[in-house]
Amino acid sequence: MAEPGIRPETLQFKPNGRVPNSRFPVLLYRGGVSQAPGAGGDLADAIEATFRRNDWLNNWRELGVYDYYHYHSTTHEALGMARGRITLRLGGEGGTVVELTAGDVLVLPAGTSHNRLACSSDSWMVGGYPEGRDWDLIRDDQVTEAEFRQAIKLIGSLPIPARDPVTGGPMTPWRDAPRTYGIPF
Repeated sequence: MAEPGIRPETLQFKPNGRVPNSRFPVLLYRGGVSQAPGAGGDLADAIEATFRRNDWLNNWRELGVYDYYHYHSTTHEALGMARGRITLRLGGEGGTVVELTAGDVLVLPAGTSHNRLACSSDSWMVGGYPEGRDWDLIRDDQVTEAEFRQAIKLIGSLPIPARDPVTGGPMTPWRDAPRTYGIPF
């Protein structure tokens, strides 16, 4: 269940080498989802139910994020921490380090590099994608110039999701984002 009136922290990342990042801010909801009192199941169930209610589908449950820098060009991604903790670097080499704990949700716009630096032994995460979109995987250190250019085109063609994965409201921070952000072509 999403916490009422919760507002996200925002993080902005400019292009970084062959990492496009995004004109949209990363949204970080600290304690964004909690288990309803008396509800059965666990926090992973509550996170997945919240994502599904807000049309962020194609869900998965795993340890967490890959331990190498990568991004997605075919979809945005929501990551909900169900238990334990995970430390991520966002934005590519030299980017910002964030730690997620149980109940936190990170919403990554397509093109935003992310990498797992560390995690607790009980780390467990739920993922989801707007309207159940399929995801691709582009490794920061392996993308060619041609693949990078194609990724930029794909990212630019993606719609802003209709609903925020945590609140179910409009994606206002993304709708209010600048139209451009410095891709050099």
